Amino acid sequence: MNILYIGEDNIHSTSRHRMEALVRLNHAVTIINPRLAVKKYLTNAILNKLHYSTGYAFLQPVVAKWLTAQLSVLPKPDLIWVNSGELIGRQAALVLKAVGCPMVLYNNDDPTGKRDGNRFKSLLKGLRYYDLCVVRYEKEEAELKKYGAQKVMKVFMSYDEVIHTSPYNSREQVPSQFQSEVAFIGTWIPHENRDLFFKELIEEGVPVSIWGDGWERSAHYESIQSHMRGKSIHNTDYMTAIQGAKICIGLLSKGNRDLHTRRSVEVPYVGGLLCAERTSVHQKMYEEGVEAVFWSNAKECAAICKELLSDDAKRESIRIKGMEKVRRLQVGNEDICTAILKNMGL
Repeated sequence: MNILYIGEDNIHSTSRHRMEALVRLNHAVTIINPRLAVKKYLTNAILNKLHYSTGYAFLQPVVAKWLTAQLSVLPKPDLIWVNSGELIGRQAALVLKAVGCPMVLYNNDDPTGKRDGNRFKSLLKGLRYYDLCVVRYEKEEAELKKYGAQKVMKVFMSYDEVIHTSPYNSREQVPSQFQSEVAFIGTWIPHENRDLFFKELIEEGVPVSIWGDGWERSAHYESIQSHMRGKSIHNTDYMTAIQGAKICIGLLSKGNRDLHTRRSVEVPYVGGLLCAERTSVHQKMYEEGVEAVFWSNAKECAAICKELLSDDAKRESIRIKGMEKVRRLQVGNEDICTAILKNMGL
């Protein structure tokens, strides 16, 4: 099948990973990045903030014109796949609809939530033109249908079968700079209290290692600075740090209404032990205490970490069973892409 894929094409992006999964499924995929159409408007910090806060409304004529030009030189697709879609509003969606083939929107963010303000305002105005809207498992179908979504499919976040392959055969082979007792790989987010969470873990005596951006802006940075191991890491380094940790912490974004995240599937798939916040979705995915461990606050998390660090056999059992379970869940990019195409009758 000939697929026109509209989304981020950076090699580190999950958008690109999904596109490559479609290629591995033997589809002919052409990827175009709509950010190229509006690059000059978004490279300026002030303009970028303006357009983000207005849901890219003023850029819609530019995006629609760019899409028209792209479609005039590309072979006619059998399917149009839009990833994220924040730049694709009503005008741009109508340009795509005129092609006359099925359209799917895949958005694993929170387009109807409040955390990102008006970021998805334009997207929501074009929602009615998609044949299928694919969203995270915890999203409410009614919220999307309120904006005109015709058909909604809910999926778990996904790992990538190729990108997230374990780089080493065992933790012992992992280079020392990526080995740790308890690891967190992720960004500091204002107003999410991630810094306070780790401050409390540290005070409880948990040997935490953190990789990620933005932590220096935290008011509590002094308390966690000695536990910082580096900036954001991707691909091989990311997987190596997961494999090199005895326990991997998984945090949620309350503002994004998370009940699970990519870490919820990537950590067990790579071979790490998932230690995440207790939610209805996490408990649906994994048997607590057998395939993953969950907590409700920092104090409980600290107690779990200290118990597991002192029990190698139990820790290894949970890690292995988590690896086995995530594969049975069939939430790899190839699995999810196959399920989406099947849902569309393709």
